[in-house]
Amino acid sequence: MLDLLLVGQSPGIKNRLVDRLGRDEILFFGPDEGTAGYMDWASQHARKRGAPFWKAFTTGKSQTLGGIPHDTYGMTTRSVHQYVLGIIRQLNLDETACTKLQTGGPDGDLGSNEIKISNDRTTAIVDGSGVLYDPRGINREELMRLALARQMIQHFDTSKLSPEGFRVLVDDFQVTLPNGTLVQDGLSFRNVFHLNKLAAADFFVPCGGRPESIDINNIGLLFDAEGTPRFKYVVEGANLFFTQDARLRLEKAGVHLFKDASANKGGVTSSSLEVLAALSFTDAEFGRLMCKQADGTLPSFYQEYVSDVQKFIEANAAREFECLWNESKRTGKPKSILSDELSIAIVELRKNLESTELWNNIALRRLIMHEALPARLLKELGLDTILERVPLNYLKAIFGAYLASHFVYEYGTDPSQFAFFEFMSKHTAKAEAAN
Repeated sequence: MLDLLLVGQSPGIKNRLVDRLGRDEILFFGPDEGTAGYMDWASQHARKRGAPFWKAFTTGKSQTLGGIPHDTYGMTTRSVHQYVLGIIRQLNLDETACTKLQTGGPDGDLGSNEIKISNDRTTAIVDGSGVLYDPRGINREELMRLALARQMIQHFDTSKLSPEGFRVLVDDFQVTLPNGTLVQDGLSFRNVFHLNKLAAADFFVPCGGRPESIDINNIGLLFDAEGTPRFKYVVEGANLFFTQDARLRLEKAGVHLFKDASANKGGVTSSSLEVLAALSFTDAEFGRLMCKQADGTLPSFYQEYVSDVQKFIEANAAREFECLWNESKRTGKPKSILSDELSIAIVELRKNLESTELWNNIALRRLIMHEALPARLLKELGLDTILERVPLNYLKAIFGAYLASHFVYEYGTDPSQFAFFEFMSKHTAKAEAAN
């Protein structure tokens, strides 16, 4: 990959590869399942190869390299939980009274941070070690202890369960549950517990599990004998836990469901802002302001910047939630379909904005960039320095993405033909007043 990106800069590579585009290419790589440990190595490898963008080549790096670890700061969970809070706000619910089933345990990124950030009555957790269940609500203090230690439920103190509660581990056999049910083997019980009749709650928040765990063939098991879904609200943290057909079946039955593509954008947002900081600073500035110091302390700038990133994630998630909720209410369309339509609308509008002259309106450009960039970064460097240092195509992407997303969030996926004119007129007037 570095060979391709550096083709125009290294004579040795240039002899082997042809640059058909004639412009610098910059790609950034973020962590996903099983790859987080490679982020530090790849960044340092890019540095050894002389890549000018090595600091931004990978994201989610360790703090010693100026990275913003997603799990440490709960970046993905901050987005997911905004959808939970949105449902609670729209339906005037009491979070402390809401029950929840969670797949993905206190040892994982999403699972641990969901426990830390929530204030519900969790009745069941399924993780790699087994199933933990208590219809009265699993002891919150003990869950928090495991989440802080990043330990599986096998370490849960079972003396803190109610008489109706139980823990079945994957290596258990012939276990009799408090209701008299005999569990033949813990592994099989764990693998399909989300389909078990006991797995019923107000909220289902998958934070881990295998893709397509619930599909059109087994979705019927999520309904009781009267045809009522066992969950009222589903917010997908884990990727692809449901198939689209299963989502639509649940929504048709009245479940408020928000799919992964919308709910778990927090990690992507964090990565994009980590890239922005890396592109904005010189190597010396980056080492001083973004990297953990030799004495183990984190620079104050880093801590404030991370706080800005968290605020961005929560604000964007709240905007998208409100848009999906209102559009579903207005059109009657399933939210899982609207989620795709919203993403397509934003991408298409951003692409169309690239061919306009809006970027050349200096007053508008400065207004939008002031609104789109983190306040702490602007304070440290000033807008002019950022515009000078960050590659133009990345700046234009920020500009276009901000306008496109805010327009769609405000006017929906199917706006009137005059809506964008109205939207831009407000921004243009504001830019002229500030100039």
